[in-house]
Amino acid sequence: MSREIFAAGTICWRKVPTEHGEQTMVLLIHRTRQRDVSFPKGKLDPGESMPQAAVRETREETGLSVALGLHLGTIHYELGGGGRKTVQYWAAEVTPEMALASTFTPNGEIQALEWVPLGDVRKRLSYRADRELFDVFLHLAEHELLETFSLTLLRHAKAEPRGSGPPADHLRELTRGGEEQAETIVPMLAAFGPRRIYSSTARRCLGTVAPLSAFLGKKVREKACLSQDDWDAGDLTELRRFIGKLVTKGRSAVLCSHRPVLPDLGRELVLATGSVPGDYLQEATVLPTAGFSVFHFSRRRPGAGILGVEVYPVKH
Repeated sequence: MSREIFAAGTICWRKVPTEHGEQTMVLLIHRTRQRDVSFPKGKLDPGESMPQAAVRETREETGLSVALGLHLGTIHYELGGGGRKTVQYWAAEVTPEMALASTFTPNGEIQALEWVPLGDVRKRLSYRADRELFDVFLHLAEHELLETFSLTLLRHAKAEPRGSGPPADHLRELTRGGEEQAETIVPMLAAFGPRRIYSSTARRCLGTVAPLSAFLGKKVREKACLSQDDWDAGDLTELRRFIGKLVTKGRSAVLCSHRPVLPDLGRELVLATGSVPGDYLQEATVLPTAGFSVFHFSRRRPGAGILGVEVYPVKH
């Protein structure tokens, strides 16, 4: 049986000032043993997710602690001995602060890092698959769609069934399995660099984001408009206003809510950004417990609509 290896990586980029404004630079790595030029990437550790691995491998190879932006695509190629490798990539913006904090030193794996002007990158890459991936990145850069933020819709983790605890629905707690789910999703959610954590006022939602809050050192902001009680009342005015503010602010955030509320959250994201609705919304909002979807938008051009959606159902 042929073996399949999974890996993940990033195309790191930054804006640098020039005489005529700004220039986009892309990070290339020179690998020591292979003597090639490529992007940061590496194999998944046991039990690790693709987003988690992309962030970890980027940090280990470059010393840069990045958050993931747009998903750029997946590369497949054959290995010697009949194996196959699958690599997913994300764009990752590097701020001046991140660049200064890099701890990279040449080593036995990575010989050097090189920041290369956007127009010179393609000819420097050693592999055709990397060049094809870069073409996707280049298209986004040419349309000024690299600077993005994400809004992550998260369904609460598994909770005690109705009728087994407090009479009020919003007081239901997470089960032991739900608490484990909430811990499991932390590094996956953190990979997208949320700057805010919002939650329904229900205990099962607050319990779901508590581990993420502790990990990031960010407080949870309770929002009644994300609750099922408000949704049952049938007035979406406050929910629409809240989503509009999030899109206007352009900060990455996690929104923890309930199964019946999530489809309306998705629809409000479509309306707030002038996006085209479609079947993708159902897949992105009908989620299992602790499942989540990451919606990406342009910071400069939020009216460009939803640039991409990543769906992460959590295994039970």
